[in-house]
Amino acid sequence: MSATPGTVTSLAAAVRARRISATAVVTASIQRLVDAADVNVLAEETFDEALEQARLIDKGELRQSPLLGVPTLIKDLEDLAGHPTRKGSLALRDVRPATSNGVVTNRLLQAGAVVVGKSTLPEFAIEGYTANLLTGITRNPWNLDLSPGGSSGGSGAALAAGLVGVATGTDGGGSVRIPSSLCGLVGLKPTNGAVGRWPAPDWMDYSTDGPMATSCVDLRLIFDVIRGPVGGDPTSPPAVLESQSIRREDRPLRIFAAERTSPFGPLGRGVERSFHEAVDAFSDLFNAPVTWLEAEGFFVAGDPDLDWYVVSSAEHVAALGREWVIEHMDEFHVATQEYLTTGLNVSIDVYLAARRRRYLYVRRLDELLIPNGVLLTPSVTIDGWLADGRMQADGEVHGLAPEIFATVLQNTTGNPAVSIPFGLLPSGLPFGLQVTAERYHDDRLLDIATLMESAFPWVRTAPGYEGLETVLDLV
Repeated sequence: MSATPGTVTSLAAAVRARRISATAVVTASIQRLVDAADVNVLAEETFDEALEQARLIDKGELRQSPLLGVPTLIKDLEDLAGHPTRKGSLALRDVRPATSNGVVTNRLLQAGAVVVGKSTLPEFAIEGYTANLLTGITRNPWNLDLSPGGSSGGSGAALAAGLVGVATGTDGGGSVRIPSSLCGLVGLKPTNGAVGRWPAPDWMDYSTDGPMATSCVDLRLIFDVIRGPVGGDPTSPPAVLESQSIRREDRPLRIFAAERTSPFGPLGRGVERSFHEAVDAFSDLFNAPVTWLEAEGFFVAGDPDLDWYVVSSAEHVAALGREWVIEHMDEFHVATQEYLTTGLNVSIDVYLAARRRRYLYVRRLDELLIPNGVLLTPSVTIDGWLADGRMQADGEVHGLAPEIFATVLQNTTGNPAVSIPFGLLPSGLPFGLQVTAERYHDDRLLDIATLMESAFPWVRTAPGYEGLETVLDLV
């Protein structure tokens, strides 16, 4: 399955072939990060270290690495040795530097990536907008008044503005798919365990690392670099599992579509129109009918969206430490206070009941999707929100309501899901079609996204911005 070269593939190929120096590539990325200060994607810059690493590459090190010389941002939820992991929190402003690299950070570095900084996120990665009391407000390059989403919002905004080639994301409730949708990127939440996790994430069964990119060829490359098992992760398979690639003429898909999987009311008008257009296009492309499902009755016992909030908030309090949370509550962002206060009040019986219902949700999706089925839903359900998290200019800043997202089900069940750009919303932001597949069918989703990109190509960067490969005249 052929694909047009992307930013990452173009940059790495040019550096390997010595058509351009790693120093020139990294210097261009640094300048663009500085010039785009109004987007505010940097939680910390590592420019000097990046330039030194680029000089070593230009001397001949790591010549065949797949990400050779590619400027990269590490989400400030993940460890980068020698640098603090502040997680967007004033309460962690004086935390000691990490002594080792996180799993994904290490895999990217071994693949030749050059880290130019750490990207912004909402405090503790708990929100769908990227604003905190430590680094301020991160904005969407498609519309600076609006949010790039969260929690991987700094990474999403940086990619949409063409500031770097790679920017990492984590996804415990939609944190890759939400910014991918709002920033016009293709983003994958892998099957839980496909990217090995160590140490245990704050949301133990829900969180995973996942790639996002401006093109499917880049998404596949980055996923191949970061995927694979790690000791200590009980969900990590012993080897990389690859699904058989699909071909359009095989028509193997059973297509289901649902505006919502929880009964939270109608979609926003712009999202509803874009979603139905995307579903029709998907059905035409794969020449298969769509079975529509209603939110009422999708799950017969419990609600995964509501259970997700109970479980994740309780687990986050436990991960941070109950006494520490209470001691530092006054330093937290208002949305963090609301979320952690919920977690403090979750009883063990309520927590375990939500955990047990997870099996029912997994069974429902297994019965629906096996074999070779896909579920189409929106990634977000409204046209966007202000960069500081308010729904309108005269509103107040709080945590976003659960009905705004359609992404936590896949974290609860462990299924892979990809957000694919498809047109624009009335707000001027991109729309993301979410496609969910069977567990361990991550590669099938990448194939589907590639076919969608070929049939319905999207703009790779926000208006007024260009990818690094274009700026450096590599394409």
